[in-house]
Amino acid sequence: MDNKGTKITFLSEKMEFPAVDLATQDGLLAVGGDLSPDRILLAYKSGIFPWFNDDSFILWWSPDPRMVLYPDRIKISKSMRKLLLEDRFEMRVNTRFKEVVEACATISRKDQKGSWITPGMEDAYVKLNELGYAKSYEVWDNDRLVGGLYGVDLGNVFCGESMFSKTPNASKFALINLAIELKKKNYSLIDCQQYSEHLKSLGAEEIPRHEFMRLLQTKDQAGHQK
Repeated sequence: MDNKGTKITFLSEKMEFPAVDLATQDGLLAVGGDLSPDRILLAYKSGIFPWFNDDSFILWWSPDPRMVLYPDRIKISKSMRKLLLEDRFEMRVNTRFKEVVEACATISRKDQKGSWITPGMEDAYVKLNELGYAKSYEVWDNDRLVGGLYGVDLGNVFCGESMFSKTPNASKFALINLAIELKKKNYSLIDCQQYSEHLKSLGAEEIPRHEFMRLLQTKDQAGHQK
């Protein structure tokens, strides 16, 4: 980790975060605090998200650049367009939130050992779901949950956390349907947090953190008007 002399902030019980431009080169901003709904929501509204392993302190990140997906720029392949028109999958929202989080935590992923979705993180997002902030977008094949994603809905920005597939293209189906819905609702973007080839193939792109923060602030203003 190259911190370039940056001093990492250790959070106290006080509900605040340092400015995001104080983050290290790889995006680490602060350590500690808690996973209360209020703190997590403050983090997202401030351009920050938690990400850590079981055996570490709570770590808070704000990378630069930021991976985002503009809803109107989602890439839909011919095969996916065909799948969207078929009756094979059904989309549901928030009918099995906890199961979606558990699936994201336990699904096997290439080049990844274990999961950052710890029991504490799972409990935190279940609480956010109960409060109406966290949502799951679920892909069902008859009565079987075969894919989906979950994240935090801030009113004009959807902060994606994780997604999973138990059958080919299920997570793509969820993300495409989410983007179509958010486009209709005039959302600014889907926050994908960090770069991945998979997300890039679906139309996600990296933007400077200051641009992400500008869009987030516009979101916050819009949210207060609703």
